Amino acid sequence: MAVQLGKRFKTIILPKVSHMFNKLFSDKYLLYTNVGISLCLSGVGDILEQNYEIFTEQIPNWNKERTRDMTLSGTTVGVVCHYWYKFLDRSLPGYTIRIVLKKIVIDQFVGSPLCISTFFGTIALLEGSTKEEFVQEVKDKAWRLYAAEWMIWPPCQFLNFYVLSTKYRVLFDNLVSLGYDVYTSHVKHVPVCTETKAKEL
Repeated sequence: MAVQLGKRFKTIILPKVSHMFNKLFSDKYLLYTNVGISLCLSGVGDILEQNYEIFTEQIPNWNKERTRDMTLSGTTVGVVCHYWYKFLDRSLPGYTIRIVLKKIVIDQFVGSPLCISTFFGTIALLEGSTKEEFVQEVKDKAWRLYAAEWMIWPPCQFLNFYVLSTKYRVLFDNLVSLGYDVYTSHVKHVPVCTETKAKEL
């Protein structure tokens, strides 16, 4: 019985899974795959963060609208990441250490601010925020995400740029960044204390 199941898995199931995987990461479907991955994990990150906030009694119950907005933000960020990596790899082709280090620097100084701005801009539109509210939130919170990115992404992006091909970059990003997505939700929805605002003013 076990032998038959193993043979069935090897000859029928595994080839189908492999075919589906290759199809999803083909040029034809890669954008949809990247957006889908980003969308799903952004939502999962918020659900995990909200469960923690409920457990620690920071919020009374699950906010569905918040999860919806965080999930939808993954759509725009996924699109930006998809085209950003394609642009970066076209501009700096190759896998040498020098090329990889250049990509990391450009990604941190250009790609990261672009993605963070896209995230806050998307959420502002979904929440109906004014331009002034959007600008203030970016001033209050974006730097925290950017600082966290400097701690997390340079070593991860070294692996991403040195080992993986372009089509797997967004997948790798999202697998690594599930914890970062939790933190993103935390930064977005935990109020900035009055004292911090006063210091910035």
